[in-house]
Amino acid sequence: MAKSLKSRSQARLSGTVLGRVAAAYRKSVLPNGLRIVTEEIPHVRSVSVGIWIDNGSRDESPDLNGISHFIEHMLFKGTTHRSVREIAESIESVGGYMNAFTGKEHTCYYARVLDEHLPLALDVLSDLVMNPTFPSRELEKEKGVVIEELKQTEDDPDDVIHDYFEKELFGAHALGYPVLGTEANIRAWNRRTVAEFRSRRYTASRIVVAAAGNLRHDAIVRLAEKAFRHIPTNGDPGPVARVPAPSAAGSSRRVFSRPIQQAHITMGTTGCSVMSEQRFPLMVLNTLLGDGMSSRLFQNIREKYGFAYTVYSFANMISDTGTVGAYIGTDTAHIDRCIGLIWDEFNRLVRTLVPRQELARTKEQLKGNMMLSLENIPNRMMRLGSAELYFGEFMSLDAMLRRIEAVTPDDLREVARSLFRPERFTTVIFKPNGAAAPSAKPERDDSSDD
Repeated sequence: MAKSLKSRSQARLSGTVLGRVAAAYRKSVLPNGLRIVTEEIPHVRSVSVGIWIDNGSRDESPDLNGISHFIEHMLFKGTTHRSVREIAESIESVGGYMNAFTGKEHTCYYARVLDEHLPLALDVLSDLVMNPTFPSRELEKEKGVVIEELKQTEDDPDDVIHDYFEKELFGAHALGYPVLGTEANIRAWNRRTVAEFRSRRYTASRIVVAAAGNLRHDAIVRLAEKAFRHIPTNGDPGPVARVPAPSAAGSSRRVFSRPIQQAHITMGTTGCSVMSEQRFPLMVLNTLLGDGMSSRLFQNIREKYGFAYTVYSFANMISDTGTVGAYIGTDTAHIDRCIGLIWDEFNRLVRTLVPRQELARTKEQLKGNMMLSLENIPNRMMRLGSAELYFGEFMSLDAMLRRIEAVTPDDLREVARSLFRPERFTTVIFKPNGAAAPSAKPERDDSSDD
């Protein structure tokens, strides 16, 4: 299914449109605790709907690491009402699309269709979530599929290095587990293990139905009431109780030798949570530091020195913690120089106030990115669902823009001072192992059909 990617995000919407869209947000809670959040956007012809589960890889034990993602796959492998093929054809036959993703704390099943097909989309998605059959034959086949996904990820060093980084940063805590799990775990699970985990976690109090587009909130509520009327309420554990996230224990540097042609470096530490007062200053700081071609890291390391094709900073935030740092891909000969240049930029933010002109430009970039992203209907649905699970309420775009505009140079320096401390930093390096680059010349195949 869709990868859970580390996120990175301009036309302005008129004040009239923004005001109308913000006013269209509504929320309802069913008697069983299931929540429904919608945003009515009447000037479009589509709807994006998602069923969110408050469960992710963070909520797994070591022997079950990866099972949330595996269940995400298996829900598409047959229900009591639809076969694998019928699931695949259901949404595509009306011109829509359907997918899913699993992250550290959430799983989401979503679809986008023309507004007239919203009942179908919600019916199919709720069928997946409520009525999976986990056929044994499909389960064994899907083990192979997910193991191939694992291998594909391992062959993508600029992606998988973030998993290695989080494992080093969080240690034995579940936040250090990879979302995809391990091959040994995947091979060990049986139908009973998978079904029991889903039944314990996919409960009404942990489900949010989020929808955005040309819709009517009351109609969505009626559809959800029908779709989830049989969800059991006995034994519902209520909101997720998670083991608190650890803080950065100390500095570390790990080097791994891999059959690659370029060195990859991820360096960072624990950051702030989505609930933190530092959230908006950190968003501005991350944009200024390493988001886009005008950022400090790009202009210095790529444009000035030519040491990298890809360099960026990241600031990921979840319920009680986050990660912040930088990534670069470079030649092995430039590893230490690049790490030094990144620290130069970190220290510059610690020691020197950001000029107001640069800060103003960065704010406009961040605000523009936000507004452009919200011209995408699926992005609006994603924002609705994640906001409900994290905050239990919705912050309007206007309110977010005001919070960004209020960030000062002193705010940025305070955040930089709290985060960019060498004694708290974890660095993970992938070094080429010296293997020859793959030949561009195809190998001779002497086989013949004659």
